[in-house]
Amino acid sequence: MARSAKTALVLCLDVGFSMSNSAPGQETPFQLAKKVIQKFVQRQVFAENKDELALVLFGSDNTKNNLAKDGQYQNISVHRQLMIPNFELLEEIQNDVHPGSQQADWLDALVVCMDLLQNETLGKRYERQNIVLLTDLNTPSSPDQLDVIIGNLKRSGVTLQFFLPFPVDGGGSKPPDGGKGLSAEQQQGLEMTKQVMMSLDEDDGLEEVYTFSDAIEKLSVFKRVEKRPMAWPCTLTIGSSLAIKIVGYKAVCEERPRKSWSVVDAQTHQKDDIKRDVVYCLNDDEETEVQKDDTIQGYRYGSDIVPFSKVDQDQMKYKTDGKSFAVLGFTKQSMISRHQFVGTQVLKVFAPKDDEHAGVALSGLIRALDDLKMVAVVRYVYARNGNPQVGAAFPCIKEKSECLVYVQLPFMEDLRQYSFPSLENNKKYTPSEEQLSAVDSLIDSMMLVEEDEDGEKMDLFKVNHIPNPQYQRLFQCLHHRAVNPSAPLPPMDPWLTAALQRPLAVASRCQAPLETMKKKFPLKEVVKKKELKTSKELFGNSTEESDAKKAKVDEDDDFNLADITEGSITQVRDVCQQLTGRIEQLLGNKNMNYYIKCIPCIQTFREQSVQVGNADHYNSYIQSLKTSIPVRGLQEFWDMLVQDALTLINKDEVDGSRFSSHDAKQVQENLLPPG
Repeated sequence: MARSAKTALVLCLDVGFSMSNSAPGQETPFQLAKKVIQKFVQRQVFAENKDELALVLFGSDNTKNNLAKDGQYQNISVHRQLMIPNFELLEEIQNDVHPGSQQADWLDALVVCMDLLQNETLGKRYERQNIVLLTDLNTPSSPDQLDVIIGNLKRSGVTLQFFLPFPVDGGGSKPPDGGKGLSAEQQQGLEMTKQVMMSLDEDDGLEEVYTFSDAIEKLSVFKRVEKRPMAWPCTLTIGSSLAIKIVGYKAVCEERPRKSWSVVDAQTHQKDDIKRDVVYCLNDDEETEVQKDDTIQGYRYGSDIVPFSKVDQDQMKYKTDGKSFAVLGFTKQSMISRHQFVGTQVLKVFAPKDDEHAGVALSGLIRALDDLKMVAVVRYVYARNGNPQVGAAFPCIKEKSECLVYVQLPFMEDLRQYSFPSLENNKKYTPSEEQLSAVDSLIDSMMLVEEDEDGEKMDLFKVNHIPNPQYQRLFQCLHHRAVNPSAPLPPMDPWLTAALQRPLAVASRCQAPLETMKKKFPLKEVVKKKELKTSKELFGNSTEESDAKKAKVDEDDDFNLADITEGSITQVRDVCQQLTGRIEQLLGNKNMNYYIKCIPCIQTFREQSVQVGNADHYNSYIQSLKTSIPVRGLQEFWDMLVQDALTLINKDEVDGSRFSSHDAKQVQENLLPPG
């Protein structure tokens, strides 16, 4: 893995008295500049990279720098030497950095920063050296040494950025002094700033001059931990005679916050003050201690424990020959549905940079797949100890590159099969033309892609540009707690709350279609019928009705076993027998529509049994039903029962139950009846 690039950066903050001036009701330039620094350091801390920061203050009441001799470079203080930023630096910025009562030349401060970089980076290797100057330019500056400073910046390769309270072009924002415009010092400083930046980069130099407000907005988003792409070298094989060297990179991967939570002492907040001991004991009266070496793993299988030693666990692992990217065959792209994509990553597969033969061979495969609208079905193994996957490799051809895009496909156990009755066969649910038109209008008004004046498509909701709110909130709270140990956590930032809201343009467009939808699809409150006391009232008379009518259940009716349990165990048993009898009658039709009718019956049976505290009738019926599944060919119905988690009633739900919660769960996990 390549060594990560490291940057040496000096933050140079103007704390002179002019930075404390502002119009009434507005934040001072110092407050804004301090926010910029705080947010930048926060990002660096949570990004966990190797960049090193130094902090220099100019306009301070004291002087602390290596060049302060003979009355020169006064009121410039190196607050912190070059080092990796941490929470200690954040606390210092929060508590120790205050506006001063002096002034200092920002060009002198720039020279001090250059000297600091030269001394601190000597003998070290940095990818980039950068100085960030935050000032209002409202101090007298001497341009005598400006050309010398520019020459030294060019020779040393140090880059420069400016953050000001006003834009560099002088437009687009209010003047810093409540409408009075720029002072003479600021106008001179602005011209010198332009001269420096244009000398360093004639084309894009002014793009490195920012305003405080823009910087605060952009820095509000915490950076994720930076990771260099790790190459996965392998060989793509087609049969036993064709092999192409490849390199894979993760293109999309679910980002998870690092689990850095630790148990610390509540008083000292130190991890070392806590010692954790794990002791294994026998479940006897003496709680006899057992050494860890005398224990092995056990796998719970039903009500039994199957012991597995370390040797067993090693032998049980799926053995492979190592990395693999073997093409099993080809299929049409239309045969791979989007809902079949699983896994937590997308892999992009390229030919190695310096391997011309591999590049030609892989390019031929990619272009052939693209022309034929085909994909390669691949067996993928990441490493020798990894479990195999089956996935699809799609061709991806762009202007400057071409590759295969690998996405994992599901195995049999990963699929969830659901059966639902068709809505088209029920006239009650057939929408009118007006209703269909209303839905079409709503969809059109909520389109997130629209065309601009030039006919180019614009995405109004770029998901790949939206930071994960979970991480942003976590980092916000961690920073606040680190610098404010006793203060309540702050509310969520407004921009973060709005990040996943509907775009304003879409929200305004869809108001009228939404009102039309309300009119075309009126909703009425359904009042459920009550006081049903027997299953006969719930399901109707079974003696003279046809099978089709017997299957009809009034969905508005409530079956309440509690209403008929007062003082009569026999009556409860009789009602349960009537209910299970009707369920059996419906199952006898062996039709999906009848299966669907049975599910709410069994669900109600379970709920009411728990409510009255009697689990015997329900559990007995479920056990007998499970036993009869293979003989009666009701596997499809049993699968529906599994999906709805209609398990046995356990002791935690009803005291009289013979089954623990674990037993009930095991019954659900072993729902496939013995063949």
